[in-house]
Amino acid sequence: MASGSLRQFVNVEQTARLTGTAIDDPENTLYQYLSDDRSKSREEFLKCVEEDAQTFKPMGKRIYSYVRHKDGGKKASKDPRDTTIGKLKERNSNVDSHPRPIDEGDPDAIVYEVYHVNWATPGFLEYHRRMQIFILLYIEAGSYIQEDEEKWEFVTLFERRKRKDGTQVYHFVGYSSLYPFYFYPDSTRLRLSQFVIVGPYQKQGHGSALYKAIHDFVISSSAFAELTVEDPSEDFEDLRDKVDLRTLLNHKEFIQEAYGQSGHNVTLRRQGGRGKQANKEGNDEAASGRGKVGSKAMLGPPTKPKWAEHWRKELKFAKRQYDRLIEMLILRALDADDEATQRAFRLQVKARLKSFNFETLMQLEQDEQYDKLEETFQSVKEGYERVLNMLK
Repeated sequence: MASGSLRQFVNVEQTARLTGTAIDDPENTLYQYLSDDRSKSREEFLKCVEEDAQTFKPMGKRIYSYVRHKDGGKKASKDPRDTTIGKLKERNSNVDSHPRPIDEGDPDAIVYEVYHVNWATPGFLEYHRRMQIFILLYIEAGSYIQEDEEKWEFVTLFERRKRKDGTQVYHFVGYSSLYPFYFYPDSTRLRLSQFVIVGPYQKQGHGSALYKAIHDFVISSSAFAELTVEDPSEDFEDLRDKVDLRTLLNHKEFIQEAYGQSGHNVTLRRQGGRGKQANKEGNDEAASGRGKVGSKAMLGPPTKPKWAEHWRKELKFAKRQYDRLIEMLILRALDADDEATQRAFRLQVKARLKSFNFETLMQLEQDEQYDKLEETFQSVKEGYERVLNMLK
């Protein structure tokens, strides 16, 4: 495939071939999943690749971009397309966690651009027919979407490199398909359906960047009320959790209200009870190593529901995902020595779990319900601790 336009060429060779009516034909089977505009000869394909380097440009509207060093900001490395899959598996996934500052004009800069497109974008229907093969290659049980569904939207991610002659060359990195649903009473929920980063670019932070671009796009658009994800894999759930947590942790106003005026450097203690920092009215305050802060931590526990809902709508998180993020932020700063705080946190998490699994729990005896909730809580807590450790 051409790295920009994704023009395709298939060459099948064999030293011998079985015959018979029950023998599969792999070449023609493969053609069923490829676009009809593929090259018919190697010469035609190589010519197309050269033309791409001069003429191909991504379709749609650019909605996001970020810049990386050619060497990843730390050490020299080859162009990703020249790196073997085996080496990619050994690469440190945090290579770009703290890159050196760089701008697009730097000669060592590689620019990554995200574009928003839909079926009406000129040329995109044909491009999607070439692009969709990655769904079958990278997503277990993945399938092609129906082109007669007009509502589909897409975001594509491209790498832009500058050649020595000054030519800007684009290389395909990945994409995501999005579907809008009606959201009561007068808005739209955007659901992330498919999400792919191609092999040479995996484990380098591009998936996180693409997801962040989508979330930022949803936040900036008055047309959407929230972003949801369809049946995420465990790996994608981790990616989503990390990016969403960073979004909240980097939001100065949210964090100051969440943890109190001291922001990140606090230890959360129970709100409204008799924890270590309880005041005369029986309300606890968040405290840092330097003592009490000047305002209550809205995270609690328990979290102030009106405050939490305000920020959920403002940042357009799905309800269940946002509740999980709130719980992780509480756990991140929870006072391990304050029994009242620990209990308040358990009750908050278990209340959500009970509501989410209500029908299943109602089929159990009361003692079994308590045991199952405790077991689930401990499992959830372990999962939260694992995600929080990824952020360190």
